[in-house]
Amino acid sequence: MKALLQSEVFLLMLVLGTFLLGIRLYQKLKFPLLQPLLISVAIIIPFLKITGIEYEIFYQQTRFLNFMLGPSVVALGYVLYEQIEHIKGKVVSILTAVFVGSIVGIVSVILIAKLFGADKILLSSLAPKSVTTPIAINIAQNTGGVPELTVAFVVICGLFGGLVGPMILRKLKIKSKVAKGLAMGSAAHALGTSRALEMGALEGAISGLAIGVMGIMTALLVPFVEKFLL
Repeated sequence: MKALLQSEVFLLMLVLGTFLLGIRLYQKLKFPLLQPLLISVAIIIPFLKITGIEYEIFYQQTRFLNFMLGPSVVALGYVLYEQIEHIKGKVVSILTAVFVGSIVGIVSVILIAKLFGADKILLSSLAPKSVTTPIAINIAQNTGGVPELTVAFVVICGLFGGLVGPMILRKLKIKSKVAKGLAMGSAAHALGTSRALEMGALEGAISGLAIGVMGIMTALLVPFVEKFLL
């Protein structure tokens, strides 16, 4: 029985099934806390604990989904292409905003974690929290972090940003669609982008652009920042 539960087909169906359930619940109830990813996590973690399936086995058997994260981010380029007219003339401001956001995201989390006594390994795992998972994993591996921890931090960051981001933007009375998209994509990567797409096509397109630019800048900045702060 356990061999079946640990099989690649079953675990892939488990992940996809719980995610589709989360989508259905979210579409029906429209409650912000019922994010599809959060629903999946809430079901899968107890399932793994009850069945005794090790995380390493689960990760290995669902590696196809991890691989698809890269192409899914690239696919956002089509949405961006459809909105290209709205981006012309704003390239410098977009790059500047994401660059500043990247520095603030890296420096702030490192300083806060150091204040609470985090060691170098934990700090290196936390630093790339605001970029999409494939890029974050590579950054963590190259800077001495623990990829598994980094994945957890990326998910938490994305969930939190996706939940509170729209509310913060409303409270600050941010009207610019470009600004909304940049904020969601830079702070909460793919999960933020899914919320940005709910706001509108332009917000989603800019958020997708922010994911890629944020990933590149973070990959370049993390080693540089860590030399000064660690």
